[in-house]
Amino acid sequence: MNFVECHEEPIHIPGYIQSFGYLIGINAESHTIAFFSENIRDIFTVENVRSIFDKKITDIPESFQSIIESEIYTSLDQFTRRENETHFDKIFINGKEYHFSVFRNGDHIFLEFEAVLENPNKRISNKYDNFYIIDNAQDIWDQLLNTLSKIVNYDRMMVYKFMADGSGKVVAEKRNENMQSYLGLHYPETDIPMQARRLYMKKRKRIFSNVYAETVPLMSKTEDKIDLTFAASRGMSPIHGLYIKNSGASSSFSVSIIIDDKLWGLVTCQNSEPKHIDLEDRVQAGIFTALASNAYSSFKTKNELKYRLDLDEQSSYLKTEFLKYNSLFDSLVESRMEIKDLPEADGLAIISDENIVTIGITPVHDVIRKVVDWAYENTDKSIYINRSFLKEHADDLPLDKNTAGIIIYFIDRSKNEMLMWFRKEFDEHIHWAGNPEKKIEIFVQDGQEKQVVSPRTSFEVFAENIKGNSKRWNSRNISAVHAIRNVILETSHKQYNIIKHLNDQLKKVNEELDSFSYTISHDLGTPLTVMKLNAQMLLANFENSEKNTNKLKSIIEEIDNMAIMMHDVLQLSRAKHSEIELESLPTMNAIKKISENAKITFDSPRSEIIVKDCPEVLADKTMLHQVFLNIINNAVKYSSQQDRPTVEIHGTEDDEFVVYRISDNGIGIPSEDKHKMFKIFNRMDNAKKFKGNGVGLSIVHRIMKRIGGNVDYESNKDGTSFILTFKKP
Repeated sequence: MNFVECHEEPIHIPGYIQSFGYLIGINAESHTIAFFSENIRDIFTVENVRSIFDKKITDIPESFQSIIESEIYTSLDQFTRRENETHFDKIFINGKEYHFSVFRNGDHIFLEFEAVLENPNKRISNKYDNFYIIDNAQDIWDQLLNTLSKIVNYDRMMVYKFMADGSGKVVAEKRNENMQSYLGLHYPETDIPMQARRLYMKKRKRIFSNVYAETVPLMSKTEDKIDLTFAASRGMSPIHGLYIKNSGASSSFSVSIIIDDKLWGLVTCQNSEPKHIDLEDRVQAGIFTALASNAYSSFKTKNELKYRLDLDEQSSYLKTEFLKYNSLFDSLVESRMEIKDLPEADGLAIISDENIVTIGITPVHDVIRKVVDWAYENTDKSIYINRSFLKEHADDLPLDKNTAGIIIYFIDRSKNEMLMWFRKEFDEHIHWAGNPEKKIEIFVQDGQEKQVVSPRTSFEVFAENIKGNSKRWNSRNISAVHAIRNVILETSHKQYNIIKHLNDQLKKVNEELDSFSYTISHDLGTPLTVMKLNAQMLLANFENSEKNTNKLKSIIEEIDNMAIMMHDVLQLSRAKHSEIELESLPTMNAIKKISENAKITFDSPRSEIIVKDCPEVLADKTMLHQVFLNIINNAVKYSSQQDRPTVEIHGTEDDEFVVYRISDNGIGIPSEDKHKMFKIFNRMDNAKKFKGNGVGLSIVHRIMKRIGGNVDYESNKDGTSFILTFKKP
């Protein structure tokens, strides 16, 4: 027993036609008769049908005179130059009028006949251009069904759209009041298998007048199957016939909706009673369907053009915003709202190295990191798109309903730079026309038993609730992601050139600064020496005045400090070109001195600075002073306007590291600004009322990295704690 999948059924070579048609096939070269339908004797006077094999139509004028005299036959060579192009005529056979159709397919020319039917109810009042003034897709299909109802007038008429997953959906409907509505219902892919879709592309109008009528077999001298793809009367598949019967219909008619050379859908008509539509009416139905298809394509094209223009405008704006910042990460973060909204996502995560910045509805950072790891291991594409991410990976990753759909764009894998767009779970209810579950049954065809997928016996609404999916990422969403990618690539190239130019300038400036540092350190040495000598001479003359003596000693001490600092600046300048020498350094005295000076500098005598344990650290002397100077100054400055400004400095140590925590009760740092804390020239919005240039923390960050340490912070509404991690001596 054979098993036949729906898509394997050879529906183009059934070996029979429907009873409304009559068919003669002649050899394309010799024009001799090669095959015919058994029922041709019903309209042509042929005593022995088998005697006409291998004869020409013109050899039997007593039977086929009406064919011979027809204009279409006399010009047969002209009309059959191209394959699969059908030409129509009308002829009288024994006093009755018939449609006469001719086309060539392969080695045969097909002569097809069917009786002409009058349609007294046909009323066409619409102009052909009516479809093009409609500016709504749904109205186009509703208008088409209204127009076709005046031509074919079936009990139920539907516009059936093929979905992206191969299933179908009824998007428009016109029906009699006693018919159940199928509007909005889905149909599984197996209802119209792949080989049937291919035939709908080739033969765009298909009628089954009476699914209960006996079929008419073809007679041929050979056992070769006759390809009836383009025959209007081609017999229907037994499985398809059973499907129509199970739906409660006795007759069906369909017209293909072709858009952009693809089978977009079908106009599908069903009638409870047998019904045959005249060939002219079927052709006219095809014309109106083509007009509606073109109108829909035009409507979609205009909408798409408008969308593309809007997208270009938004991309240009985004490009302008990107170029305002010195780094790609900053550009992405500052434009995160626009980047999230362009593909209509619920949330966005920007990942750069260890940094993660989110906006909208997203998973927590730990989950995002796991998704990042998954992406590196499971996809090598630059853009990954999935609307069923939760459904497919819930067992492998700690996902929730906020990660049902995802788009991942790898900006630079080597730098761990990527964008992730998220969509939350969509509570999707699909209403099927009957239970779509496949059932296998035994079917007898040509005397052989075959196992086939049985057509549904019920078309009652079957609701299916699908979990784990987001709304589908459509072509516009994907275009938006590509537009963002293009902006990133273009602006990154421009930023590279800008940075290269700035680096060249910076190199010159650094060389000048090195020279300046040397000059300052050298040229100021003499005046400082003179100042110190004069101060010492004055000190000798004021030995009896304790007040003046203390002042002079303070001046001499500060001159010494200035000389040391100038020496250290020179050493720091030279250190850029040599290895840093790390040594074990005490910190207590430096911290206390910096703390006292900070209170004077920021005019905050009320500031209470609590200095606890201060273990030694492994660092460079000059750089260590710069680190504590910047951090303590900031702590005093940003807490100075509190009622009781307080700064606490405390060092702890373990086996490998010494950790200093400098805490204040100042203004705090907004969490949304964390990504730019250590960027040069960046200042928080709430800090702009205090003097500063946004350089200090950048210096600290660079120094700590260079001496093998680290700087981080914790902050809330009650203040900020900076955490300095040094190597242990």
